[in-house]
Amino acid sequence: MTTVNETYAHSLENADLRAFYEAAGFAGRVGWGERPAILVIDMAGAWADPGERIGSDLSAVSDSIVRILEEGRRAGLPIIFTTMAWDPSLAEIGEVVRRKTPHSELMLHGTERVALRPEMGRRPEEPLVVKPRASAFFGTYVDAMLISAKADTVIVVGCSTSGCIRATAESAFNRGFHVIVPREAVGDRSPSAHAANLFDIDARYGDVLPEAEVLDHLRALPQTHPRAAEE
Repeated sequence: MTTVNETYAHSLENADLRAFYEAAGFAGRVGWGERPAILVIDMAGAWADPGERIGSDLSAVSDSIVRILEEGRRAGLPIIFTTMAWDPSLAEIGEVVRRKTPHSELMLHGTERVALRPEMGRRPEEPLVVKPRASAFFGTYVDAMLISAKADTVIVVGCSTSGCIRATAESAFNRGFHVIVPREAVGDRSPSAHAANLFDIDARYGDVLPEAEVLDHLRALPQTHPRAAEE
């Protein structure tokens, strides 16, 4: 994950690039809808353990997600978690995916690699969706769950910014959802890829906002959902 001291040519810190994209008709503001939901993408062992093949230190990202989840649960927002896993036979992965991402062969059902990090504190009423590809929407019921919840906004958090976060943001945008990405609540093993893809998400698919702004919005939401009233 990029830090305040790291500036890349293709990043949110590049004001000239931002102005160039705005002049071309990108980077408009979508803003919030009326009914947000939270999508927590792949905060599992394979990604969040630095010792894993595709892992990195996502401790700061995790802390940010926990704060967002706390406010989302207070307001009773729909919360959906995802991970990626396949049958040990590997038959469902597909040859192309296995060739392009050979690490996929390690992402097997029932292993710690695909288990959510305990600090996420997932609750029984919060679905855990096993997705077969980068986007949370591909080959899953996430779309149907959001429609059922009458959600019009998705807050996308987790990892990795250049892969599953970007793919999920694009899919949500293509389906007409307001997409909000809290900057501190997403991460990537590559700081430069993280910076570049945050810029692209902000220019093309959603609004990348500071965590503090997202938390302020969530705190202002009424506790109208039945789950909130029970807590």
